[in-house]
Amino acid sequence: MNALRALVCLALAAAAILPVRGAARAERLVADLSKHRVNITIGFTGADVLLFGATGGKGDVVVVVRGPVGTVVVRRKARVAGIWINRDRRVFEGVPAFYTISASKPLEQIVSTSVAKRHGIGLENLGIRSIGKSPSASQTPAFQAALVRIRRKIELYSAPQGRGACSDKSLVDEPGSIRFLGERLFRTTVCFPSNVPVGTYLVQVFLIRDGQVVSAQTTPLFVNRTGIGATVYDFAHRWPALYGLIAVALAVMAGLAAGQIFRRR
Repeated sequence: MNALRALVCLALAAAAILPVRGAARAERLVADLSKHRVNITIGFTGADVLLFGATGGKGDVVVVVRGPVGTVVVRRKARVAGIWINRDRRVFEGVPAFYTISASKPLEQIVSTSVAKRHGIGLENLGIRSIGKSPSASQTPAFQAALVRIRRKIELYSAPQGRGACSDKSLVDEPGSIRFLGERLFRTTVCFPSNVPVGTYLVQVFLIRDGQVVSAQTTPLFVNRTGIGATVYDFAHRWPALYGLIAVALAVMAGLAAGQIFRRR
């Protein structure tokens, strides 16, 4: 059903952007997702979302999926008297919890550095800002690079043609790549790992021609917890002290029960 729906939507998208007045519609872009909500339940191992669309003319396509932004503290450890302790830190704001990018070609071949920076395309253009004063401000780029490296390691950040975190290994599309079906229809797979944060995501689709963004579209996508997992998560964050006491009590009861069972044996 999802494949049939995707084909129907692709056909409708292509029909919607057929040129009616020549150049007046030459830069149209239409894209959609196979689903706009990812539900995290118990046993969630990741999700794959199909993005498909059509362009009003020739050009390259870049897709950026950006998760909710927040503030992150990055610390550097140092060894003092044989003990590793935190010696320096940086506080960054505007950090996306999730960031992945797909492109029909390598970015350096289709978009200039200035255009990519203006539209936040690429891991080097995340828009992260360091806040607060530090005596060693020259080391800030190293902290930012460490942040990106850690996020890539846990599959929350990925670049074009990256390894990705697709749960369906039989997908036709390579993670991080955009496949064109003819000259106008395109598709790609957005892969969300099992540790994907909850929140509202923005899916940005750019049509690039001659190194410039000629059309763009932004679509929201929601990642939510559902079921008993969501209930436990909300309870733990609303009443953390009570949740901790219950967890300790359950652990003690489980230990006592196990002791009684082994004692009888």
